[in-house]
Amino acid sequence: MDIKELFLIQSNTLEPKAGDILLSEPTMNDFHFGRSAVLLIDHNDEEGTFGIIMNKRLNMKLNELVDVFNDFDAPIFYGGPVAENQIFFMHTLGDLVPGSCKVLDGLYWGGDAEVLNQLIEQGLANNSNTRFFLGYSGWQAGQLVDELERNSWAVCRTSAKTLFSTASDQLWKALVTHMGQPYGMWSRFPKNPEDN
Repeated sequence: MDIKELFLIQSNTLEPKAGDILLSEPTMNDFHFGRSAVLLIDHNDEEGTFGIIMNKRLNMKLNELVDVFNDFDAPIFYGGPVAENQIFFMHTLGDLVPGSCKVLDGLYWGGDAEVLNQLIEQGLANNSNTRFFLGYSGWQAGQLVDELERNSWAVCRTSAKTLFSTASDQLWKALVTHMGQPYGMWSRFPKNPEDN
């Protein structure tokens, strides 16, 4: 039995839906998805899945990439390997940003960027309620189901507050720990097993 087999979880039976989080299993060494917490924005077995990695903060600021948001000094997060040249945003401002899509209670995707800019100028949109992402994560029809069957991901549910208030470098571990047993082993598994 190899080390990966020790960490396969058979008990996660949640069917993924928009608003759920995908937690990568701890032995996933993929550059993009290793120790990632992916928020599902849209999921459809027949059309595919669209999500955003929530816990990979990049070493750059929004105003280094675009000048649309009046020098808003906001961090940028890596959303995933698709459309890496595009910036997306998520917020907890609800109806204040027309055209937003509700992802889960208190958390919204996109909307009118011009209105968001006005809210930034008014001090209503800030780093505690708005996040920007470079790229997104996508799966073709059936692809995510296959990955779930191979135990590459665990599906969990959480709140907007947890997603926005937990330090990004602690989010994966916090969510894994919140899921309880048998996932406790995941949180203790070293990033590099050779260091153990």
